[in-house]
Amino acid sequence: MKPEMNGAESLARTLLASNIDTCFANPGTSEMHFLAALDKVGSLRCVLGLAEGVLTGAADGYFRMRGQPACTLLHLAPGLANGIANLHNARKAGSGIVNIVGEHAIHHLQHDAPLTADIAGLARPMSHWVRTSASSHEVAADGAAAIHAAREGAGRIATLILPADASWGEADSVACAAASEPRPDVTAEALADAARSLRRSAAHEPTVLMLGGDALRAHALEWAGRIAARTGCRLLAEGQNARMERGAGRVKIDRLPFDVDGAVAALAGVQRIVLVGAKLPVAFFAYPGKPSLVAPPDCEIVTLATADHRLDAALEAVAHELDAATTPPAHVAAHRPPGMPANSGGGISDRIAAVIAAHLPEQAIVVDESVSLGRGFFPPTSEAAPHDWLNSVGSSLGYALPVAIGAAIAAPQRKVVALVGDGSAMYNLPALWTMAREQLDVTVVILANRAYNVLRGELAKMGGPEPGRVARDMLSLDRPALDFVALAQGHGVPGRRAVTLDAFSKALAHSIAEPGPSLIELIV
Repeated sequence: MKPEMNGAESLARTLLASNIDTCFANPGTSEMHFLAALDKVGSLRCVLGLAEGVLTGAADGYFRMRGQPACTLLHLAPGLANGIANLHNARKAGSGIVNIVGEHAIHHLQHDAPLTADIAGLARPMSHWVRTSASSHEVAADGAAAIHAAREGAGRIATLILPADASWGEADSVACAAASEPRPDVTAEALADAARSLRRSAAHEPTVLMLGGDALRAHALEWAGRIAARTGCRLLAEGQNARMERGAGRVKIDRLPFDVDGAVAALAGVQRIVLVGAKLPVAFFAYPGKPSLVAPPDCEIVTLATADHRLDAALEAVAHELDAATTPPAHVAAHRPPGMPANSGGGISDRIAAVIAAHLPEQAIVVDESVSLGRGFFPPTSEAAPHDWLNSVGSSLGYALPVAIGAAIAAPQRKVVALVGDGSAMYNLPALWTMAREQLDVTVVILANRAYNVLRGELAKMGGPEPGRVARDMLSLDRPALDFVALAQGHGVPGRRAVTLDAFSKALAHSIAEPGPSLIELIV
């Protein structure tokens, strides 16, 4: 007789009882019982992805916009391995995810079947919490523990390994994840140190208030703007950040430059840096004869709060400490006139950004993996309609298309615009198919320079000889050139190609006006 409820169903019901209602899935044989359970419980949305990097990236994007974890369903060790790059990105971004990874039945592992491998060993470097369910009676409690772990702090990666016999065996309970501990407030000592440091900025001792994590949301930025207006400190964001609320009417903030020379120049002469949800600024890579730490050697580093603290409350407390609570915030972005045409001046990056800024709708979500070309997009878009800007904190390529899926599912009422280099887009191209299947409101802009252009610049920075034929060949994407319009259409997404900025402007306006997925290949 079949059990009334098996382990897989107890897990599915535990997910729903704990308010996990979305699963990004690519199941295999060992996950069939869980798949059947999803069908049985009915109200958990299951989104199919054709590659596991799509699933883990989508779960990352979902958390960034919803602030609650989704789950993934991955097939054994190879399925997890395929998703690890975007788990790296999610971990760096502070995203909470519950990974459910199928495993062979426990008694079958001894035979070393073809797909047998060390799942826990693969999971640990990219997970904060890893557990294998020992029996079907423990699955519900293990699932609740995984959900609780994913909700800790700013967000964590939890990986639950689910053996097939723990799925099909009889279960007798459903669990609910324990409530998460509230994020802590900063200590009185940290608050006093930060206020003291910021007062020195008013005394002509250059100080930077460096923000990351939730300190880059609009309300927190408003407090930071008041502090800057009172003290004269500079506001600076980490170069890579998970989500920034920006645009007209919001406090405008620059990012630390990507390149080491630019970062060193941006911090030259700074006497202290107050960190709020940000990490110590370091060079992206090591280069011969250049520093790893980009702040001046004698710069004082003061940590007000880590990403796990209540950052909005921390900045509010500092503002009160400095008598800045009612001070009008500095650096508020002006309102761009509606329909403002693209600026004809500046370089190609500025002109592309001006087109984007002119067409971004209110409350759009921009997912940015434009890599080298897009480093110049930030200032020209600062006065666009209010929007969220998501970029790759971990910088493993192939992040934007999957994250756009998760963002669109988490915030279906908002337009998502994904800016992606052609090389990056190829890492998780099957994301287009999921966009088409789910009819997600995503506009994909492929910036096609037909090269790994960022690496050409990195090669030059190494100070070696002029690259020869082999090096140049490894950094080019021609012979043949990729046809993204055909690739999009093959995945069920309408595609257009633009070779001029005027054509791009018209294509972008059309794409944003039409609901559903679309792709524009901009030849640059």
